[in-house]
Amino acid sequence: MTTKPEAPDGGGSDLLPKTLTTLTEGYDLGAFRADVIAGLTVAIVALPLSTAIAIASGVGPERGLYTAIVGGFLVSAFGGSRYQIGGPAGAFIVLVAACVTQIGVAGLVLATFLSGLMLMGLGLARLGSYIRFIPFPVTLGFTAGIGVIIFSSQIKDLLGLQLTGPEPGPLLEKLPALWDARDSFSLAALAVALGTIAVIELTKRYAPRLPSLLLGIVTAAVVVAMTGLPVETIGSRFGELPRSLPVPALPDLSPDLIWAALPWAASFTLLGAIESLLSAMVADGMAGTQHRSNAELVGQGIANMGAALVGGFCVTGTIARTATNVRAGSRGPVSGMLHALFVLGFMVVAAPLAAYIPLPALAGLLAIVAWNMIEREEIAALVRASRAEALVLAVTFAVVVLRDLSEGIVVGFALGGLVFIRRMSEAVALEAEEVPAAAVAAQDEDARARDIVIYRLRGVIFFGAAARLGVALERIASRPRGFVVDLTDVPFVDTSGARMLHALARKMARRGGQLYITGARPEARRVLRAQGLRAPEAIFLPDVATVFARDDRHQTRPPDPNR
Repeated sequence: MTTKPEAPDGGGSDLLPKTLTTLTEGYDLGAFRADVIAGLTVAIVALPLSTAIAIASGVGPERGLYTAIVGGFLVSAFGGSRYQIGGPAGAFIVLVAACVTQIGVAGLVLATFLSGLMLMGLGLARLGSYIRFIPFPVTLGFTAGIGVIIFSSQIKDLLGLQLTGPEPGPLLEKLPALWDARDSFSLAALAVALGTIAVIELTKRYAPRLPSLLLGIVTAAVVVAMTGLPVETIGSRFGELPRSLPVPALPDLSPDLIWAALPWAASFTLLGAIESLLSAMVADGMAGTQHRSNAELVGQGIANMGAALVGGFCVTGTIARTATNVRAGSRGPVSGMLHALFVLGFMVVAAPLAAYIPLPALAGLLAIVAWNMIEREEIAALVRASRAEALVLAVTFAVVVLRDLSEGIVVGFALGGLVFIRRMSEAVALEAEEVPAAAVAAQDEDARARDIVIYRLRGVIFFGAAARLGVALERIASRPRGFVVDLTDVPFVDTSGARMLHALARKMARRGGQLYITGARPEARRVLRAQGLRAPEAIFLPDVATVFARDDRHQTRPPDPNR
């Protein structure tokens, strides 16, 4: 498939859904056929994943289907990515399960609705582009941590364990509870899970065009039904699935429930924004397109509110299904909308058959998802490249696994910011410059006797570097009476850097010296003057040579502080 690269959109067009862009470019029967094939392919992948994620999240499998159908349709219809596929995502499993435990399914639905409002607000406020500033080690540690959490949530069904009470959410509490239930281990459950994993992986390797996930689940269901293996199924735990969507209805909007749901809504919003925009960026990299971050957040917000109206839960862009959509030959958002309709068709026609799906098979499927979320090659490359970034990754991973997803993002982002500040401060250079030969000839004297030194600053002069530079410049300024600071190679000066230079100018003035600022760009000059750096404390000149030309014209020297 070939696609035409798209330029980033500006102005009001950054909120325009990609559906309208695709249709206005021209959409013919051939494109529709391609989208039908792509939509069907993605639906076959989404069907088992949606039910598995819903069950792992502590809600009924039907809610995963509602989320995939309504949320998936609205993400494609109103989002800012040409190829994004929305639906329930593995990254939300832990958050959703914890939310259900604390405030119930009604609270989860309300938190999803409120999250939709928040996502729309982020998009309308044009904050989508800022999500991209999250450092790569943070996203890498974050997704790896989610992979570990997802796998740990499936150990119970993988091994067929029977816990005496509710399964704890935190990993450090979950593992002892699972160990206490070791006597209930089921060899049949483990065999079904391993068999499902084997079928999926062998299909991927030897018949990659076949729907490996669906084939693995169907094979497990057939084997269990024919052999009568004693394992739990969707039917034995949840009963028969509904064959239609529920009538849309607003969630419970009681003040107490809203107050309880707000923290969860904020967590859903943060994670959903990151996950969806990462997925859109993956699609851009595969197809050579450019998504609209703000439109994507608005679309995600609409999708979450729509899913909540039918009892669904968190919707976000899903990387695996989006990548499948691109590889299947999608021409645009229509394939995403068709995928949702195909899932609806499967639910209407085959809902009774879903009752035969073994839960260990779904656990095996999610174990593969968890394994694939840990990008082992990327982690190894990052560890080899930078110890500091490896530390950011490790801390993010540890906080996500042992504490909380949102805390992991915040701590990782803060630590990544500190690493960046340290590196930027080390990149700032202070270099001594020779007095221009022309100035020496014009003065007809030894330039050193005039007691003027020149130092060139290179890099961004900001708060991280201001203290170190200030100490170095003050030591130098203790000797000369004329001090030239050349900012030609300084693209930016923040207020901390400006105050550092202002303090230097005052020190020079007290000693009877003169500070010259040369080569400052208009933006830097504006910040310096706003912090009080003006004549006569500091004289702004276009370049170093002008300093000496000025002395020639006026025949002046810096005053002697001893007079």
